[in-house]
Amino acid sequence: MPPILLLLAAQATPVPPLPPADPGPPPTPEVANVLAPINAMFAGLAAHDASAIRARLLPEGGATVAVEQPDGTRTIRHMGWDEFLAGIKPGDQRLEERLINPAVEVDGDIAMVWGPYVFTVDGAVSHCGVDHFDLVRKDGAWKVLNVTWSQRETGCPGQ
Repeated sequence: MPPILLLLAAQATPVPPLPPADPGPPPTPEVANVLAPINAMFAGLAAHDASAIRARLLPEGGATVAVEQPDGTRTIRHMGWDEFLAGIKPGDQRLEERLINPAVEVDGDIAMVWGPYVFTVDGAVSHCGVDHFDLVRKDGAWKVLNVTWSQRETGCPGQ
């Protein structure tokens, strides 16, 4: 887990479980293929497995987080994949990140996924925000080039 997420995860407060997301209509095969590496990243996070996440990334990309603190201050931090993945450590915590009805746009070999998310630790909401993924289809497989997300601890679904 990226270092900023570790800090926030430690501050999680137990809350009732999130209601199930409205799945809407089933995704088209193209949309399902675009979402596959994102879902694999989330599965790698849940398994505390940085190598599973790295397998879905393009090495030249990176991660950017825009954090809003409870006092209203904001920080933006960019990380290369090595720094991002260094925060994914073995552990017993049950981690889950869930996208809520993401928008998926595809044009040829590029795609964008944007949607609100909720991040839980042991079933308690830790934080939420919006995820934005840039993907590229390379050698027939979708890979994540960049991920950018906003992050706040208040106003989250399930709190």
